[in-house]
Amino acid sequence: MAVFCACGSLASQLAAQEPQVERPQAPLAVRPYKGAKVSPDHLKNRDRMSGLIRAGTLYLTVQDAIAIAIENNLDLEIDRYGPVSAEWELERSQAGGPLRGVTNGSAAVNQVTSGQGVAGAAQAAGLSSSAGGGAGTGTNTVISQVGPIAPNLDPVFQNTTVFSHTTSLFPDTILSEAPSLIDTHNQVNSFVQQGLLTGGFVQATANYSYLKENSPADLINPDVSPVVQLFIKHNFLQGFGKAVNARDITVHEKGVTAARETFRSQLLNLVANVLNLYWDLAASQDELKVRRRALEGAQKTLEDTKKQIELGAVARVESYRAEAGVSTRRQELAIAQANLRQQELLVKNVLSREGLADPLIDEVNITPLDRMEVPETDDLPALRDLLARALAHRPDVAIAKIGDEQQEIRALGTVNGILPTLQGFAAVSDIGQAGKPNPAAGPTYPAFAGGAGTAFAQIFRRDYPTDRAALYFQILEGNHVAQGDYGIDQLQLKQGDLIERRNLNQIEVDISNQMIALRQARARYSQSSASRELQRDLLEKEQQMFSFGSATLNDVVAAQGSLLAAESAEVTALSAYSHARVSIDQVLGETLERNHVAVDDALRGEVRRRSNLPPAISTSK
Repeated sequence: MAVFCACGSLASQLAAQEPQVERPQAPLAVRPYKGAKVSPDHLKNRDRMSGLIRAGTLYLTVQDAIAIAIENNLDLEIDRYGPVSAEWELERSQAGGPLRGVTNGSAAVNQVTSGQGVAGAAQAAGLSSSAGGGAGTGTNTVISQVGPIAPNLDPVFQNTTVFSHTTSLFPDTILSEAPSLIDTHNQVNSFVQQGLLTGGFVQATANYSYLKENSPADLINPDVSPVVQLFIKHNFLQGFGKAVNARDITVHEKGVTAARETFRSQLLNLVANVLNLYWDLAASQDELKVRRRALEGAQKTLEDTKKQIELGAVARVESYRAEAGVSTRRQELAIAQANLRQQELLVKNVLSREGLADPLIDEVNITPLDRMEVPETDDLPALRDLLARALAHRPDVAIAKIGDEQQEIRALGTVNGILPTLQGFAAVSDIGQAGKPNPAAGPTYPAFAGGAGTAFAQIFRRDYPTDRAALYFQILEGNHVAQGDYGIDQLQLKQGDLIERRNLNQIEVDISNQMIALRQARARYSQSSASRELQRDLLEKEQQMFSFGSATLNDVVAAQGSLLAAESAEVTALSAYSHARVSIDQVLGETLERNHVAVDDALRGEVRRRSNLPPAISTSK
């Protein structure tokens, strides 16, 4: 049980690193109107780094540096929101509708009860009219979407319930037969609407109206009148078809993949940056070691010079020259130490989420444990093979391809938009009416005697049906706007093809340049390594000759300077080769594979590989 709980706690801690969106937990009726909760920001470092610190020193391998950066780097934490946002964009588009801020293509069509009571009779006879509100003007920006607008694909339920008690003085006394008309009116109007991805919508309406009034002229008073309607509207030319109406959904589906590729690109750049900083830090430490050896050599030369002076083999003035050499080497060592501290700051910044605000990170020194290995030969494949590998692995190539596909999908809107408008409408409705007959008002009709049950029975029997169908056709002379939108999209698609070809050519040039740079860096390192060995042997000979009095102090100092320059050149050449190695992996898009980095681990914000120090270091205090 303890192990189980510990594993559960660890799993929850790891899962919390990835940005999470918690959907609302509420009853179904109110859940759609609750906002989702986004997980809080994580501003603390993971424990991996602290586990690698011994006696104030952070011991790092290349793999550990990459793992710590993946778990702690703040830039990458920001990038993790991209794929999550893309998934929510997809969810929004799956509900239908256009761009944000644009009204969707669905509209409510309702049939209400008419002809009830005195007012209804006057409206049915065309003796009265109702005035609506006037139109207004505004200065807000109008957002338009090119191409047909997809219908709303989320089911819509709407209900309007009205309870009213009204009194009208001196109505049409011929109809009402009363000086004042007192109405008790209850209405319940409801409809459900569902958009169709093929280019339309279907709507079912159920309305109920109850009226009781004091007019002795009503044949039925009180009475109920329900109405049931099924309405369908569909496009058959412009706005027809799943492909054009689902284009935003398809674009956002590809957008999820593009967001993941974008994150992979940012992860690749981060890993490449960590590698360059790591090898620069290793080079700075190597340079520091070179300067320390140079100082030790200068001090030994000073001691040997003093001995030669005591023996009378050289003049006393030579001691000043030897002391000046020691002073110069001390200054060079101080500069190398400062450069190392600056390089450590750069590494700490990329590895720590808190930066230098964490005192533990601020105080430690960093010791890289790995060293770049330079092979005798690079064994690079042919340029054509490397180009094929780059096209298969580079995230920017994948992103560009997805972008072209998205542009082609969006262009379906302008292709369809040049068609004329042809819409079909069909509606089937039934009405019922029943209530208490009023013999004083005139003849009674037994079929209308009853209550709500009688009225709904009339609907189910379709005693009073209404069937309607219509076609709406519209053409535009010239159709210049749609033609212009179509032409713009087609030109942009062709322009995109040329840009893709240009980028492909540039990738080929970049690979070729990196191949040359890698070969040159390896050759320079080999030459500098051989030169360093030669200068070391030469210094040993000069020191031996100086001890026997056959060489001067100037010869020894010159040999020391030559060896120092050769060792420094070797460090620089090794650093250049490491950068060239990182760059060619980066230009091929294989940085993650070569360094065993999984995108899923980076998205979660944790690397499953454990970090272990070498035994000699892990047991130190």
